[in-house]
Amino acid sequence: MGRRTKTLTTLGICFAMASTLMGEALPAAADGPSATATAALPPVSPTPQSLTRAGDDVPVTGRVLVVADRDTDAAARTRLVRELRAHGADRVDVVTPGNVPRASAGLLTVRLGPAARPDIAGALGGTAVPDRAEGYALRVSGAGRGARVTLGGTDAAGQFYAVQTLRQLFVRAGSGGWKVAGVRASDHPSMPLRGTIEGFYGQPWTHAERLDQMDFYGDVKANTYVYAPKDDPYHRGKWREPYPADKLAELGELVDRATANHVRFTFAVSPGESICYSDPADRAALKAKLQALYDLGTRAFSIPLDDISYTRWNCEGDRAAYGEPGRAAAARAQVALLNDVQRNFVAGHEGVQPLQMVPTEYGDLTDTAYKQTMREALDPAVVVMWTGTAVVPPKITNDEADRVSTLFGRKVFVWDNYPVNDFGNTSGRLLLAPYDKREAGLSEHLSGIVANPMNQPYASKVAVFGAADFSWNDRAYDADTNWPRAMSYLAGGDRAATDALLVFGDLEHLAPTFGATPWQPQAPELARRVALFWAAWDDGRRAEAVKGLRGYAAAVEGAPAVIRGGAVDEGFAVDAAPWLDATELWGAATRTMLEALAARQEGDEETSDRLLTESNELQERARAVRVDPPRNAWGEVQPRVGDGVLDAFLVQAEVRLRLWDSAGGGENLALKGTATASSVEQDLDRLAAGNVNDGLLGTRWASGYSDDEWVQVELAAPAKVAAVTLAWEGACATEYAVETSPDGVTWRTGATRRPEACGNDVVRLDADEAVRYVRMRGVHRKTTWGYSLYELGVYGTPAP
Repeated sequence: MGRRTKTLTTLGICFAMASTLMGEALPAAADGPSATATAALPPVSPTPQSLTRAGDDVPVTGRVLVVADRDTDAAARTRLVRELRAHGADRVDVVTPGNVPRASAGLLTVRLGPAARPDIAGALGGTAVPDRAEGYALRVSGAGRGARVTLGGTDAAGQFYAVQTLRQLFVRAGSGGWKVAGVRASDHPSMPLRGTIEGFYGQPWTHAERLDQMDFYGDVKANTYVYAPKDDPYHRGKWREPYPADKLAELGELVDRATANHVRFTFAVSPGESICYSDPADRAALKAKLQALYDLGTRAFSIPLDDISYTRWNCEGDRAAYGEPGRAAAARAQVALLNDVQRNFVAGHEGVQPLQMVPTEYGDLTDTAYKQTMREALDPAVVVMWTGTAVVPPKITNDEADRVSTLFGRKVFVWDNYPVNDFGNTSGRLLLAPYDKREAGLSEHLSGIVANPMNQPYASKVAVFGAADFSWNDRAYDADTNWPRAMSYLAGGDRAATDALLVFGDLEHLAPTFGATPWQPQAPELARRVALFWAAWDDGRRAEAVKGLRGYAAAVEGAPAVIRGGAVDEGFAVDAAPWLDATELWGAATRTMLEALAARQEGDEETSDRLLTESNELQERARAVRVDPPRNAWGEVQPRVGDGVLDAFLVQAEVRLRLWDSAGGGENLALKGTATASSVEQDLDRLAAGNVNDGLLGTRWASGYSDDEWVQVELAAPAKVAAVTLAWEGACATEYAVETSPDGVTWRTGATRRPEACGNDVVRLDADEAVRYVRMRGVHRKTTWGYSLYELGVYGTPAP
């Protein structure tokens, strides 16, 4: 908790950060004793519905009065006192409205409580108080002897959120002290439900990590956490069994921490794999599981019925009760269970929120017998979750939200599968792109959004920070503004650390879907700079090209050390450790390659060759890094860092050196070629040979299930080939050969490789003669499947 105080306050005061590396300018906090009513406001996240300048900044005095009463939210008061003490108040006296001492003149006075309390209503003046749950009004006014801050909430959560806004309004005074920005705010959330669902497969979060998350959610005004880790056996496989005493005690502590941050701890039980819907004993066991958590203070519950089969029953009693298995029958069984829980458990327990559920059909817009039964028979109070038009949707629009709400007969609650990284296309990836591609206005069509985070909880904060901002005020949300704010939050407001996180985040920007096309691109900033490099290089401005990219390469190399330097949330550095290790090596390899290009341009071929060798050695060391121990089901894989951009640049640069001044030396010749293969797994079009040279990392070729398989590219014209790149999927080779041929009949082995793990390989060839065909010939498979390649790149120069 103590560390977060630093992070949150510095987010407000140090956000003069305008990343010179990323090119964004953001408003600076007021600095100095002469801040006026025209000074820019500190950034506040989530973005308030209304935040305007109301007057001069007011100083934080050595002694501060806090005016509170029995209706003041305890958590809000505690946080307020802590923030005041962290910003120059040596003494904070808490007094009731009728007991403000006469000697208070000249002291900063802060009023906190219900907005309708007479003294708060009067001090708010014309500041509008939202007539919305969790809303608040805030006013900072009266510089000098009448300085006061007024925080009025429409409810207890609103008071807490008013304080969360206030702690971002502290600005440095020129004398070394602190002031509060002179503003007024009228604010409320656009969506009722905002937060996360721990719903991934793989290693669940630890208890300490979850406690930290509750504090984080309070900071970003998220009010919902759904406990649903797939690999908690008592959540799914052992749902009938009570939690052991030690685990139950942890859950109780987690409920308390959530409550202290105005977060609804939502307990989920997923019985669908084995429940007999018609069995009174199973229903009683389910309610007993919920009762145990109710006794701990839980007041929100969910029954996810996702990722189960509705083509079979778990007991013969269900066949008799609901008919032969199928969509309509499954829906009837599920509705019977859910209505029973809503009407006979939820409604009968004081303070419990409406039951939440995840349907088996959770990710499409097709009307089916399942959805028809749900909308006709499911109790209207039950909240239905939906993941978008796919498991990982590339976008969510207002029209889509309207359509699915019609299908289920109610506004849906979006389970957003970002930044979750528990599926195959995310192997080796941290997902650090900003929350994006969700349409403004969704607040009118949804009951809320919860993000499904990664197995890495601290790294997940980047995207969750954005999701919380969007769901609080979707119409004002801007991903480009939010992303550096999220990084600044993790960096405790430190400028250098924020910039380092932005550079690192760019290298982990790719966001895959279950399909072929990622919904966010890899390394857009690096790709932009590389494109500028090659444009200048090919235009003959080679010294300029090297100079332009060298600084960014140094930033890539140096970012890991800065991130590990102490300013950034320590948990993030732990989560990202293997990626940071690899990034440092990739950055050093890139910087060294640029030096090799510069040396060759200056005519020093010997130094250039030495530096090229050093760069290649650094690249091999980077490829040897493994995610170990793995938190994800992908296992000990190579961490992906700027793949498809950074590694492609290094290959292209090496080809330029080895084929110095040859035309087209940096081009991937495979993209214009034709791919064929010895076989395709089950003759599936989606696994065809053409996927290896389509330039997309989301598509792949897969062979039949034998060792003696190959895939080849016939180039558009003969070329001298200097390098071949192979981006392997999990079904890779433990031994393979790269072969070339002038005619597709006579083959020459250019290299044989025996990689230790699946990843991205670079095979260098002697570019001494022109060839027309390049192929990968498998020798031994790693798995019982065939071979599977995302991409096969061919780099060289067309033959004269």
